[in-house]
Amino acid sequence: MLPNNPASIPDCPAMTFRDSTDRHFDRRQKAAKAGLHLPSEDELLRGMNFFGDRLEDDIREYSSRLSRRMRKRGRVELLPLASCLDDLAVEQSEEGIKSVEAALVVAEAVKGIPAEACRLRCQFYLASFGDPRAAAAVAGETASMAMRDVNESRGPQMLWRALAWSMLSRTLFFSRCVDVFHIPRHSLFRMLLNYEAEFESAILNARPEDERTNKEASAKKASRDDDIKDLSEDDAEAEPAPNNSVVVIRSIGNSTTSEGKRVSVEFQKFVQRGLPLPAASDLPIARMQLVSEFPWVASVADDILTRLVGRGDVHLRPTILVGSPGCGKTRFARRLVEELGIPYELVSCGGLSDSAVGGTARRWSSGEPSLAIMAVRRHECAGPAIILDEIEKVGTSRHNGNVHDVLIGLLEKESSSRWFDPYVEANCDLSHVSWLMTANEVASVSAVLKDRCRILRFPEPGPDQLPFLASRILERLYVEAGHDPRWARPLEGFELTALANNWPGGSIRKLERLLEKLIEARERYWGRQ
Repeated sequence: MLPNNPASIPDCPAMTFRDSTDRHFDRRQKAAKAGLHLPSEDELLRGMNFFGDRLEDDIREYSSRLSRRMRKRGRVELLPLASCLDDLAVEQSEEGIKSVEAALVVAEAVKGIPAEACRLRCQFYLASFGDPRAAAAVAGETASMAMRDVNESRGPQMLWRALAWSMLSRTLFFSRCVDVFHIPRHSLFRMLLNYEAEFESAILNARPEDERTNKEASAKKASRDDDIKDLSEDDAEAEPAPNNSVVVIRSIGNSTTSEGKRVSVEFQKFVQRGLPLPAASDLPIARMQLVSEFPWVASVADDILTRLVGRGDVHLRPTILVGSPGCGKTRFARRLVEELGIPYELVSCGGLSDSAVGGTARRWSSGEPSLAIMAVRRHECAGPAIILDEIEKVGTSRHNGNVHDVLIGLLEKESSSRWFDPYVEANCDLSHVSWLMTANEVASVSAVLKDRCRILRFPEPGPDQLPFLASRILERLYVEAGHDPRWARPLEGFELTALANNWPGGSIRKLERLLEKLIEARERYWGRQ
């Protein structure tokens, strides 16, 4: 479990390089985690754990101690600050921290008050709650500390921490801009950890003349990746894959036969080769783009994207988007994976057979790999996305196999990590493939398949979305017809009224047909002018 201080990651690279005088820091670190030492602001910036290893405990202890100091001074000017600190000791919240900051304005006029230290600590607390301006302030303080460390020959370790805080501040800023997109605190900490590891690796590997330092950076980054996510165990005979990559195909079965030799040549560059996973993208920006295109499904975008916060790579849990025909499910699924930077395959399920999904044995003339293996091969990526459009149209008959039965094995992490492909004739790791499905209804989808998927209701666009959708569709229709998009003259009021009378919401395809007729009417009218 990660500690509550985003900077306090056990054995993190920024803390492992210290001289013998810093052994004192280690002792105080242990005392802080045990609730025996309240870390200073400087120690928090350097990565010491919160008091009792919890943010709330640290706020409570600090507020109580400082309140007692203020009351002992017996100054009237300090009473509002003491009162705010007492309230913060009872309820640890962003509002309470901001009240303490406001009370400092009056209290700092009294000599001997640690106003700057208190203000810095409040900024650190607010940054830990996800405040972007506070995170930027912490980044500035950390950068200043990094400069002092360099001047004192203590090393550049605080530099990548400052950069990580800066990057986190930007991400938090975008998350606040998109309003409801909330980053959980534990995910925020992991995100900061990931940024720090990336900056450290980039900075140290930019110095090729220092081979030893580069090796240390790679070793530290590998150690850090273990804290970010659990890594699956590699087979003993396989070569270790690089970071953020997975060996999908470890061997070709029966490779001495004529068919086996042909398949071995076909997959030569994939055997024992680590393939990259889709890198994490800027989620707030992805959300803004999706909501700008699909404003009526902001809640669906939030549900999917929130679960990706803090990951070093992108993997979507098996999901079925259920909604009425023509409401935009398929296009949303496609745009989602595009914004996340995941290579994908879009497959219509009408008439889809089990062999198309699970593959066919190589001994047949129609032999081919499973759908997931073909996607991995085509995109040279260990974690592509597969969008199955209208999954309810897959037949449920078990004559010659059933698609649902095949999918069940591919959706379970345990079985998909050792998926036996009948064409490769060997176990393959397909556990990183993302599966997205759309459906008009799920009554005909098997219960075992629904049990392994997250089912999200995809809402219909309402009449309030008409001006937005109509203008977008109108522009697209003109472009598809080979015209300059500027020809898409904005809709007149009477045109919108006519559309509203015939489209009360629902199917976008129906609205598109209405707009096609509107364009025809426009052209007939202009032709007579």
